[in-house]
Amino acid sequence: MAPHHLPFFLAPGSGTDTLMVVMGLFLIGTILWVGTLYWKLHSLPERMAHKSQKLQFEFVAVLGLISLFTHMHIFWVAGLLLALIDIPDFGTPLRSIADSVEKIADATPGESGGADVAAQTAGEVTSMPPDKSGPAKEKEHSHV
Repeated sequence: MAPHHLPFFLAPGSGTDTLMVVMGLFLIGTILWVGTLYWKLHSLPERMAHKSQKLQFEFVAVLGLISLFTHMHIFWVAGLLLALIDIPDFGTPLRSIADSVEKIADATPGESGGADVAAQTAGEVTSMPPDKSGPAKEKEHSHV
């Protein structure tokens, strides 16, 4: 009994609602697209810090997780700022200096002190030969 001049978006009494099915599919697609956009935006600091040092990447990843679970956006902003800043590498030059100083200490010319130190660290107990006098013996004066 419905008139034939009804608009297309009204469902017929005996059929399916085509507009509702189309809008439902559109809504599901939009939700999936917005969710993907959100995850890409949320992981932006981690993707930026992936090229940097391991420790910096781990800090940024932890800040991202904290912001995800607490919904406090300041952690995400802090992670983004930390990912943008290039932290200088202090460890490699200091490690190189320490290795060089250790080599210099072990390879002192004319003294067997470097070998004695290396042997003592390995657990062996060594002493100076009795015929050699150490620097302390040379400076010692006799009062007799």
